[in-house]
Amino acid sequence: MSRSNMRTRIKICGITRVEDAIKVVESGADAIGLVFYDPSPRSVRIDQAREIAKAVPAFVSVVALFVNPDKDYVQEVLNNVRIDLLQFHGDEENDFCSQFESPFIKAIRVRQASDVVASSLRFPNSVGILLDSYKPGIPGGTGESFDWSLIPDNHNSPIILAGGLTPENVASAINDVQPFAVDVSGGVEASKGIKDSDKIKEFVSEVYDVDYTKNRYRS
Repeated sequence: MSRSNMRTRIKICGITRVEDAIKVVESGADAIGLVFYDPSPRSVRIDQAREIAKAVPAFVSVVALFVNPDKDYVQEVLNNVRIDLLQFHGDEENDFCSQFESPFIKAIRVRQASDVVASSLRFPNSVGILLDSYKPGIPGGTGESFDWSLIPDNHNSPIILAGGLTPENVASAINDVQPFAVDVSGGVEASKGIKDSDKIKEFVSEVYDVDYTKNRYRS
């Protein structure tokens, strides 16, 4: 997908509180992420997620993140929470991800360049491929970046870049990778699951500034 004349979309993931969702909306980000994976320190219950999602206005997306979930659990979340997009971070295959009649993105932990190309082919129904750092036994949220040079220039799916992004390095990441979107969690936190308003604003501002510098549209 060509990146000319396009602004970089922004997702702030791991939201656990209504007040943090409001901070994200006020910052100008495009999406919030809700983690439905119990081992994560940023995991939310369905009732908790419902209240957070209610605080998010139109045109800001609510993304539900799962790791090797049971089909019934995904459906329960969809039935009870306003969800605009599904995100799968485990070993799910295309057929599993596609069965919910909701758009989805697939997260891939990058070890080599071929991972990106293969994933685009393995998940033809996805609306984007999220690239994260590989760390054995950890499905995501490592807080570590990976070698961005492993990402090929030409790929079939919109690329969402994650893994160790911060206000300090996101501009370099965008310049190097030219992703469709960036996804941050730990890089804008005061502590795990608790977002820092100033860091969110700085992160979003950095993305807007680098886009403006490259003469991209900001609306």
